[in-house]
Amino acid sequence: MRILTSLTYYHPHYSGLTIYAERLARALVERGHQVTVLTSRYDRSLPATQDLDGVHVIRAHVLMRLSKAVVMPTMFYWAWKNIRQADIVHLHLPQLDAAYIALISRLLNKPVVLTYQCDLRLPAGLINSIANQGSYLANHISFRLANEVVTISLDYAEASTFLHHYLSKIRAILPPVELIPPTQADIDAFLRKAKLERGQRIIGMAARLATEKGVEYLVEAMHEILKQHPTARVLYVGQYQNVMGEEEYYRKLAPQIQELGEHWTFLGNLSPAELTTFFQKCEVTVLPSINSTEAFGIVQVESMSCGTPVVASDLPGVRQPVRLTGMGCVVPPADAHALAQAIIEVLDHPEHYQGDESDVIKRFAPQRIAEEYEQLFEDIIKNHRVSKVMR
Repeated sequence: MRILTSLTYYHPHYSGLTIYAERLARALVERGHQVTVLTSRYDRSLPATQDLDGVHVIRAHVLMRLSKAVVMPTMFYWAWKNIRQADIVHLHLPQLDAAYIALISRLLNKPVVLTYQCDLRLPAGLINSIANQGSYLANHISFRLANEVVTISLDYAEASTFLHHYLSKIRAILPPVELIPPTQADIDAFLRKAKLERGQRIIGMAARLATEKGVEYLVEAMHEILKQHPTARVLYVGQYQNVMGEEEYYRKLAPQIQELGEHWTFLGNLSPAELTTFFQKCEVTVLPSINSTEAFGIVQVESMSCGTPVVASDLPGVRQPVRLTGMGCVVPPADAHALAQAIIEVLDHPEHYQGDESDVIKRFAPQRIAEEYEQLFEDIIKNHRVSKVMR
């Protein structure tokens, strides 16, 4: 099967969406399919074309940026050329280009599947408002042209003010999750970076430093946590400086984080094996997201796969990993006190939040998720061919 996948950002850009797309593309290649990814050349140092783990990546030139979105004049050309060669087109939303890619696919009589990752909720501002409206319009056009839509959970779809209009087209497929087993060298490298000391109570958070992640509530919660656990320390993994569209957010938080001193450490991006070590060394990880831009939180499953419980916001979709596994607890979003109390509870009684790690790993294995997508793609292609004959 020849699959054309399109999304705004791809590896080496790091986000839940790009990780999802990369793991799925790689797993589909391993199952014998030909996967081409059409994305942006958001960093000019990246090659225009590249093969990554058997996935052919085409990066369109970026003319300008609109908040986190990008304008790519040559994207139309690359889409037209590659859709003609594809058996099915797979679009990851939100993506401003999705509407005309879906339209080209319809004109060329190629079936389209959307994976709707999340609602777009950018911070206030004129440019962000334009990007929000543009994304909303593109989503509606794409949905009307799509054969079927995938979301991570029905919990999220049913609560979304956008998705509930299209529930008849939607099916839920869990995200692909995998962790790389660390070698001793990987463990040593992580320990050098983290500088762990005996007796510290390690709280982890893995995310880009972005407004929707609710980092400020963990910062505020730390003051309460430290009264109960004076050796508590946050290890923050992920890009935290120069995050596109989030520079002002970082500047606002920086003084508050600096006040925590040795109780907060930014580790930046880690290698896949070091990330596994991170989850293994944490006693609890946190996902205090505040709005529907967060639809699930793959990092929760990564944490649980290492036996580490999670405290997450009680938001549609985000609460699903805890509901599925029992490995953690959920708290009201944007509530620093509730967040602090839940973290203290997990630190004090970790035995209450243990689960079956092997079942978590099996349920979210990329090959299992790729098999579900494969069956979906094959069914749609078959039905599409039948409808063509009937016409």
